[in-house]
Amino acid sequence: MNDTTAARAVYVVDDDDAMRDSLRWLLESAGYRVASFSCAERFLGALRPGDASCLVLDVRMPGLTGLELQQELNRRGVSVPIIFITGHGDVPMAVDALKNGAFHFLEKPFQGERLLELIEQASTQRTPAETERAQRRCAAARLATLTQREREVMDLVVLGRKNKQIAEALGISVKTVEAHRARAMEKMDVTSVAELVQATLSGKNAA
Repeated sequence: MNDTTAARAVYVVDDDDAMRDSLRWLLESAGYRVASFSCAERFLGALRPGDASCLVLDVRMPGLTGLELQQELNRRGVSVPIIFITGHGDVPMAVDALKNGAFHFLEKPFQGERLLELIEQASTQRTPAETERAQRRCAAARLATLTQREREVMDLVVLGRKNKQIAEALGISVKTVEAHRARAMEKMDVTSVAELVQATLSGKNAA
């Protein structure tokens, strides 16, 4: 499955036959390719990471529940936006799902148009985990563009050192420190020391 096809593909996991059929009809009528499963175990057996842009998942199912399936996907490092649906939702359940990275939590009965809106959003937006990884990779790439002296100056700025202290520590003039500091912040695409600290830590923690 190529990237274009995957961007229009959706997984559906629900033990209710009528609900699966209804969701398939709704999604296919909107132009999505649908792979539906009656239980989490069958879904896991057929799962190919990257093949779909969204997972529509029932919360309460025999065997592995939707929340347990979410935890298993997280354990495997599978990143796919999850839209939970349930007819028995409660606040603690929704909170757990969202804390574990769910994209949204939708309670039955719901409007088909609302589900399509959420799937479209999920298909075009990164999950929080993906966003964080992307930010880390970007910060790491920017760190790599710094010269050795810019990195030395920046590391001391992050530690809270003043320009005069940095100049004394590195044996260079304050004006030179200011120049290196300005170039480092420009390369890191930040405008404040707080942003510089965040970007530096993010870059150093990149996978």
